Amino acid sequence: MSDELASGLRELAQDAETPPSVSGAEIRLRAVRRRRRRFRWTAVTVAGACAAASLALVVALNPTGGDREDRPSPAASPTAPPSSPSPAAPDATVDLSRRMLTVAGRELPISSGSVRYPTAGGRMMVVSKDSVKALPMFAGKYLEKVAWVIGLRAADGTTNFVGTLMADEKAPGNYDITTGWIGLRRADALWLYKQLEPGAVIEIRGAATPTPTVDLSPSATEGKVLPGGAGGAVTSPGRTAATPVPPVSATPSVAAVPAV
Repeated sequence: MSDELASGLRELAQDAETPPSVSGAEIRLRAVRRRRRRFRWTAVTVAGACAAASLALVVALNPTGGDREDRPSPAASPTAPPSSPSPAAPDATVDLSRRMLTVAGRELPISSGSVRYPTAGGRMMVVSKDSVKALPMFAGKYLEKVAWVIGLRAADGTTNFVGTLMADEKAPGNYDITTGWIGLRRADALWLYKQLEPGAVIEIRGAATPTPTVDLSPSATEGKVLPGGAGGAVTSPGRTAATPVPPVSATPSVAAVPAV
């Protein structure tokens, strides 16, 4: 290339050269800002890579995501014991110590089992109703037709009865003469028979007040004085040999008991 051509090109370049739009200080400031942005981007990239590596390490050490062996046992954590529902209130209650049956706000005097034949306590359900049923009397040696009998059964299978104590209506509320079943006066037994239906619950509480044990069978009462009597053979408290005893049919008719 000739010297004239090179000189001409330099002159052309100098004529076309334009001064910079910003000062030198501004150019340096922009360079500093670009370096800072590059540094921050590099730091974020490195931090993300570290986090990904840490996560990969955790997954590699525990691939199943945590078995039940790694978790705290449910039994180890304190939990409140489940509250058991309280039993529903009974439809009727029997207080053996007071000789009283309470139902629908009414109190009915009773006579329960003697010392020899105590009445079982607890909650019992009405399972049957009979207008007439034979129940043991006289220390369990004899059967007597009893009117308005309500059959009871406990959860453990224990059975009992509530019915009319026709042998001695003075006993309810005063002394206990049955073989474990609960005796009522005739009018009270009929009212209770109409009041309670199968499924009703009766709760028997307390213990009977001890009373003299009396065997009411004719062979055991010969010549003995019983409550209300003056001596001689008796068939129930209050009767002696001198007391006229109405004849009783050997096979009483069920129809003789009034219908409910």
